[in-house]
Amino acid sequence: MRHVIALDVGGTGMKAALIGVDGSLLHEARRPTGRERGADAVVEGILDFAAELRAYGERHLGESALAAGVAVPGIVDAGNGIAVYAANLGWHDVPMRRLLSERLDGIPVALGHDVRTGGLAEGRIGAGKGADRFLFIPLGTGIAGAIGIDGRIEPGAHGYAGEIGHIVVRPGGIRCGCGQRGCLERLASASAVTQAWAEASGDPDADAADCAKAVESGDPKAIAVWQDAVDALADGLVTALTLLDPRTLIIGGGLAEAGETLFVPLRAAVQERVTFQKLPTIVPAALGDTAGCLGAGLLAWDLLTEHPDAPTPPSTEVTA
Repeated sequence: MRHVIALDVGGTGMKAALIGVDGSLLHEARRPTGRERGADAVVEGILDFAAELRAYGERHLGESALAAGVAVPGIVDAGNGIAVYAANLGWHDVPMRRLLSERLDGIPVALGHDVRTGGLAEGRIGAGKGADRFLFIPLGTGIAGAIGIDGRIEPGAHGYAGEIGHIVVRPGGIRCGCGQRGCLERLASASAVTQAWAEASGDPDADAADCAKAVESGDPKAIAVWQDAVDALADGLVTALTLLDPRTLIIGGGLAEAGETLFVPLRAAVQERVTFQKLPTIVPAALGDTAGCLGAGLLAWDLLTEHPDAPTPPSTEVTA
């Protein structure tokens, strides 16, 4: 059965799959990233995991994987296959594409940025399916974005396109790790809401999910914290749609798990702010935490589509 290897590497865990030509998940696996062991050990763990997936395919699917795709966090030079930098994994300038291809006996390997790779999956097979222009924004520890154009993700001239989390929406506001003040992710990410609600509630263990529940129960302090985040997010989104004119805005990440508690006020806040701009459809992400892995699989299949003459390993007989 023809298939590719897909890997989504996160700060704490790795998700992996063998994905068929029709996009079906033929096998799934997860394991800790093990960042406490250091960057070199993390890289070796990724290579070992990929090799194990290849062996599984040979045993159970009758042939080796045709290609592999891997999504990683941080700064990524996808064109040259380099994982440039990831603060939470501690690595610098890792030639990930070359290392993986060597470990997998020379099959083609695609490397992608985790958010853009997740956006690719949401755009092609998830909430943005059928939209020619979309913007995927996960609201997690930080806020990033993926700009979708005709089924592809625009990386920008230097690979930094879509960093909506660092649009300044409150000039002179809270300092951000990027060096600016008042960045969107310091006001509307899940971690920002967690911090604001912990302070407002007086409970240091309270988080964004607790804030959403308190909003639903009518707590005025929670409603104020939530509305501040929604207003900041709407300001950032209107700036983005003014520049990009997307047909669909796909909102994912931990904060989006609040469902209509987020989407009802957010849609209203965006609508209040648009003037000449066309109002996009604002929808929740559909693929959850599998988006990065599915996107990595799409990158791998794209390699084979773009380079149909790429060498592929021979089929391996399954023995009893």
